[in-house]
Amino acid sequence: MATNPLHFIDVDQLLVGLYVHLDLGWMDHPFPLSNFKLKDAEQIAKIKQTGLKTLRYDPTRSDCAPQPLGLSADNSAVVTATAAIIPDIKTKTERLKQLHQAMDENEKKFIIASDLARQATRNILRAPQASIAQAALIVDDLVETALMEGDVAIHALNGNRSSDLHYQHSLNVAVLALMLAKSIEMSADDARLLGMAAIFHDIGTAEVSDKILLKKDTLTKSEQSHFEQHCAAGARMAEHAGLSARIGTIILQHHECSDGSGYPQKLHGVQTDPLARLLALVNTYDGLCNPHNLALARTPYESLAYMFAHQRSKLDKPLLKCLIQTLGIYPAGSVVQLSTGAHAIVVSGNPSKPLRPFVMLHDRLIKRQEPLIVDLREEPSIHINACLRPNQLPAEVLHYLNPRQRISYFLDAKLLNLPHADSENL
Repeated sequence: MATNPLHFIDVDQLLVGLYVHLDLGWMDHPFPLSNFKLKDAEQIAKIKQTGLKTLRYDPTRSDCAPQPLGLSADNSAVVTATAAIIPDIKTKTERLKQLHQAMDENEKKFIIASDLARQATRNILRAPQASIAQAALIVDDLVETALMEGDVAIHALNGNRSSDLHYQHSLNVAVLALMLAKSIEMSADDARLLGMAAIFHDIGTAEVSDKILLKKDTLTKSEQSHFEQHCAAGARMAEHAGLSARIGTIILQHHECSDGSGYPQKLHGVQTDPLARLLALVNTYDGLCNPHNLALARTPYESLAYMFAHQRSKLDKPLLKCLIQTLGIYPAGSVVQLSTGAHAIVVSGNPSKPLRPFVMLHDRLIKRQEPLIVDLREEPSIHINACLRPNQLPAEVLHYLNPRQRISYFLDAKLLNLPHADSENL
């Protein structure tokens, strides 16, 4: 693929409207990104204070040509910029530190929850009371976060502490379910029932052979029939473990469909528990994002689009619309390209500003261990242009962003509740 040739200009040729590249370390300039379109004289003055004598610009993304050398420029903003440049750098580095700390706390809590979910589902037959207590720890924390906090969003894990090995389908389903429970203002009691059912919804697969569970090709008719028995098996196991009858019902019905095409009883939507319909919805979404055969995985954006286009008749339609609104236009875990041309991963949404999520940015001048996190609420000039599949990324960007093969979710209140500069109505 052809690339644009490099164009260099003198700093005295800078004009508002030029798209520039600063070949400096992120700590050596006061701007949130190293390449952007100049919007005012103060930005030009700040660039001059960095010490750069020449810099690159992109004529294809600029609104004008550089100023000819020798013409006098308006330097009225230079004094202001000189005084502001050091505080600006200090402010943005402190902001990045806060974002990293919040993400680190989310990841620590997620790893604990992942370990508890694994133990709870594995040991439900051998140690039912301990397993239920472990699940309750997860659910109580998620319910408190989802229902008691103000703004809460879905956070996609892509940090340095966790890995694909921490992915737990049951935990993902619980997180998604309780986020949706918040959106529809579900009671705390129902949310706890929903959360417990989500953690244990697949326990019946313990009675399904590994040959079927691990098969990557399409199941035969007899294999599918055997697999479908996990719903009834799970409901029986839930009863024996001491879980409530309603949790058993939700587990039994989590593969029923609104049009009666589901299993095991081929019930229609109105015949099923409302919590089972919600669980079926988020279970479908996570199954599309994180199928057993990863070659069939869809991106979060593709999964929502597929559900809306092809599965509306099988799912609770009002809940599906609510899920799309809850996860946002760019769901957490999405790989995106920004208006600056940079690539990024959406790590957390902003429910009140769905077009302004938190993104982890590819920047070759910043170490991957401490990546640049950008809160798009604070960058009104930057927007998301497109959602991409990981295989559409350049090799260097793919290695840097290292999107997870399996998307792990957790509830995020930390990032959203950090103070931020929201001076404009984005």
